Amino acid sequence: MMSKIYPRKGDAQTVYLNAVVKDPQIEVGDYTIYNDFVSDPRLFERNNVLYHYPVHRERLVIGRFCSIACGARFLFNCANHSLGSLSTYTFPLFYEEWGLDKADVASAWDDKGDIVVGNDVWIGYEAVVMAGVRIGDGAIIAARAVVTRDVAPYSIVGGTPAREIRRRFDAETAERLQRLKWWDWPAEKIRRCIPLIQAGDWRKLEEYAGAQVPGTEFDLQDLGSCDARSR
Repeated sequence: MMSKIYPRKGDAQTVYLNAVVKDPQIEVGDYTIYNDFVSDPRLFERNNVLYHYPVHRERLVIGRFCSIACGARFLFNCANHSLGSLSTYTFPLFYEEWGLDKADVASAWDDKGDIVVGNDVWIGYEAVVMAGVRIGDGAIIAARAVVTRDVAPYSIVGGTPAREIRRRFDAETAERLQRLKWWDWPAEKIRRCIPLIQAGDWRKLEEYAGAQVPGTEFDLQDLGSCDARSR
């Protein structure tokens, strides 16, 4: 877990999310950031994780190196009024008023499951992710999209409800990136590979990953120039 709250000095709008989240039902990976220019980003749990009541014990899981924009929200199951009833009114929630059994309170809503966000995901401004949705690694959620179904890895979705716009990479590149899992590497290894990541050169990134043998020295220069500007 990150020990510091703010990634940049003087920028109080951006936080490392796992440094400010306290709810044990919310799990956030290292280096994932949240930016909020309207409210205090440290209030993410209160302002952005909605209808997430302890009685339901549902989880929000967000991977490493995700970027979450201002106003993005995660709507959980307690917002889903049961469609199996003849009425959408949540009678079981007001058990005291109607003399119902408190143990049946969860029958007031439909349970669609946890929200799980992969690694290296970018969630745009005021996007909404609904209960039960799983977002794959490397996906992009467009601003103000409403995500009601699973999102494939390295795809871009947008709209209401969100639909796939296009894939970021071809199938081979996406598959190799998921196998590399660079987001799980030690920080120093990632730091050395930033030029390759930014240049979009998965082949050299793959070569570098394969050359990491314990007890040996390896220099990125052995793979040639890794600066995209020099090409």
